[in-house]
Amino acid sequence: MKILVTGTAGFIGYHLAKELLLRGDEVVGLDNINDYYDVKLKYARLKELGIDKDDIKDNQLTQSKTYPNHKFIKANLEDAETINRLFKEEKFDALCNLAAQAGVRYSIENPHAYIQSNVVGFLNLLEACRNYDVKNFAFASSSSVYGLNKSQPFKSSDHSDHPVSLYAATKKSNEMMAHTYAHLYGLHCTGLRFFTVYGEWGRPDMAPMLFADAILNDRAIKVFNHGNMSRDFTYVGDIVEGVIKVIDNQSTPSQKFDAATPNPSISSAPYKIYNIGNNSPVQLLDFIKTLENAIGKEAQKNFLPMQDGDVVSTYADVTDLMNDFGYKPETSLKVGIEKFVKWYREFYK
Repeated sequence: MKILVTGTAGFIGYHLAKELLLRGDEVVGLDNINDYYDVKLKYARLKELGIDKDDIKDNQLTQSKTYPNHKFIKANLEDAETINRLFKEEKFDALCNLAAQAGVRYSIENPHAYIQSNVVGFLNLLEACRNYDVKNFAFASSSSVYGLNKSQPFKSSDHSDHPVSLYAATKKSNEMMAHTYAHLYGLHCTGLRFFTVYGEWGRPDMAPMLFADAILNDRAIKVFNHGNMSRDFTYVGDIVEGVIKVIDNQSTPSQKFDAATPNPSISSAPYKIYNIGNNSPVQLLDFIKTLENAIGKEAQKNFLPMQDGDVVSTYADVTDLMNDFGYKPETSLKVGIEKFVKWYREFYK
């Protein structure tokens, strides 16, 4: 299968591309390598995929030196001309869109970046799939769409109409845009609401990396809401397993959809929304303790109030993924954190 994976210089995109390449798929990676966080980490991920920084040219394909079945293009999703040319020339069987302007808190500071990448860019991908006959469109949504919803565990059938950050609002808009294209054009669309992913090659703006950096450099970590928070921390290897199941199995119209009482996760169109998480929330202070144990050093803690745009807890109901694909995360927090810390020490010396 020939697959376009956007966001391959990113955390999950890198892991997904590598796993697809190892099993023999042909993968074209796309990323704009923006400076939202340290680009050295992004280029290091690409290097692992056989893409050298010095070989990369804007809007041109670069052949991997490690994987004969891999090419990479540095491009912006909002560049419709380049996106259309890529789809026309490469003739993809499937697309997995993981590229987006990430970060809940940064969306408060720089809202325009989110609309351009996450909305305009997403539309360009939908149009390219429609015009160039891509069979399957899988895309990253987020647990942040649940917003003010207090009912837990979060179910994909829950309504998610009260986001508390612009990032969440753009992800919700992606779901609705995808449904429109599924309905109008029969495009097979599947959205995955990710729940707090961690692991090797992770994002520096997320808790595991922030905390590890602070602990190892004798700085206090920031513990928001005075530690009264929980997250459905999910190891990246488990996430990738679920994403691949969705890439391999395109969505179909649901016989259970009732327009009189519509379930927002299914449709009479070929459209489906899944939660993808560990199905086992962890208290923030327990997470910190697990990280301290793996590092072998206690953290200095600075307890702070809740931040704007944040939520107290996340908890994924993954029943649909389990029923449809037999998906069940297997990696315990202890094992996942130990793998992360081992990588962190090696990468950052």
